[in-house]
Amino acid sequence: MGLQALFFYLFAFVAVASAFMVISARNPVYSVLFLILTFFNAAGLFLLTGAEFLAMILLVVYVGAVAVLFLFVVMMLDIDFAELRSGALEYAPVGALIGLILAAELIIVVAGSTFSPEIAKTISMPIPALADRTNTAALGDVLYTHYIYYFQIAGLVLLVAMIGAIVLTLRHRDNIKRQDISKQVARTPATAVEVVKVKSGQGL
Repeated sequence: MGLQALFFYLFAFVAVASAFMVISARNPVYSVLFLILTFFNAAGLFLLTGAEFLAMILLVVYVGAVAVLFLFVVMMLDIDFAELRSGALEYAPVGALIGLILAAELIIVVAGSTFSPEIAKTISMPIPALADRTNTAALGDVLYTHYIYYFQIAGLVLLVAMIGAIVLTLRHRDNIKRQDISKQVARTPATAVEVVKVKSGQGL
């Protein structure tokens, strides 16, 4: 067993174990920490396969932004997780169906590549050799030339989802003082200062 195979089994074992702990941990903060550990090990697996760009994107985007943001949201918001867990069984059939579909897709992909190795030769845009083109440049060629329109559509979908999340979570409260920039800019010295005459011996 070579050193690369040893690191592969190490990263794979830790990734699978931490992924299991994500869904089994009772404390959501621990779940997020295990999720970050899963991302780190997945990035190690990407590095072993030569996809260094995907590894860095996984660390920068998912660990540096998504997972940390989710961790702060879980820690700062007062969420009743007991109430959330009580209704989790209602969605168990849907979750089991999605899990079966994903498992079937993985089995089809693994079985197809195992029993028919010639399928890999029919790829329309195979990965070039590292000596000819780096992994980052090859990925950029595919995304920004052949799939540029799909890439832009995906960005628009994410933008709409972000705006929808902001609109759904935006709540106006009546007992909070808010700034009105137009009133502040349009005020005059007569309305900005109020002179109150107080009689001697009396307060405001």
